[in-house]
Amino acid sequence: MRRIHPDVEDDPDLVASYAYPRDEWLRLNMVASADGAAWMKGLSAGLSGEGDRRIFGIMRGLSDVVLAGAATVRSEGYGPARPRESWSALREGRPPAPPIAVVTRRLDLDLGGPLFTEAEPYARPIVITTEAAAQDRREEAAKNADVVIAGDDRVDMPLAVRELRARGLGRILCEGGPRLNAQLAAAGLVDELSLSVSPVLLGGDAARILNGVASQIPLVLAQVLEEDGFLFCRYVREVQDGPAG
Repeated sequence: MRRIHPDVEDDPDLVASYAYPRDEWLRLNMVASADGAAWMKGLSAGLSGEGDRRIFGIMRGLSDVVLAGAATVRSEGYGPARPRESWSALREGRPPAPPIAVVTRRLDLDLGGPLFTEAEPYARPIVITTEAAAQDRREEAAKNADVVIAGDDRVDMPLAVRELRARGLGRILCEGGPRLNAQLAAAGLVDELSLSVSPVLLGGDAARILNGVASQIPLVLAQVLEEDGFLFCRYVREVQDGPAG
């Protein structure tokens, strides 16, 4: 792997390349085809490559919490984040792995699946839902997860992010999907986009990495890495007067 912007360097330090600039920072991490498709046959894995997976692992290790929408959790078959030996230095003074936080309006999740039944106590999952979610589903979720109510009928994204930060989970890695990304962007909560561009054209009806309500967040291209035709781009907010949200 090599860096091609803002300078040129072979085998750059990936941990330093993806270090969080502040203790409170929300990073979107997505992969897309060269023509902007966010998935192949319904899954992001088909767009990924070895370098993308390597960076993905480092970003998870650096984060305090991994945030994902319910549709992504269901389609990608999420389980808990597993500790890695390479994370020991990255996570010094923190739990061995970050918890997964799921945004779900109605709690339409497999609450008996691995994400909820196989997580270690230090990485107990977090469910961010609404008052509209059925009480029996909330009670079922609370057996294996921390349940956060953030909004009446729709999840209030600024409140959801504040709740995570109140738990000391300031370095947020959002893994999508596109609808959740769009909601976070519309709320002005996105500090950074980490975008892997896969060297393939797909066409079809796959969503873009933001799919939903419109937003406009000016970005600055902070870094580009390259490997095997993949581009790994980091964009940060143009104005950083303080933490987003």
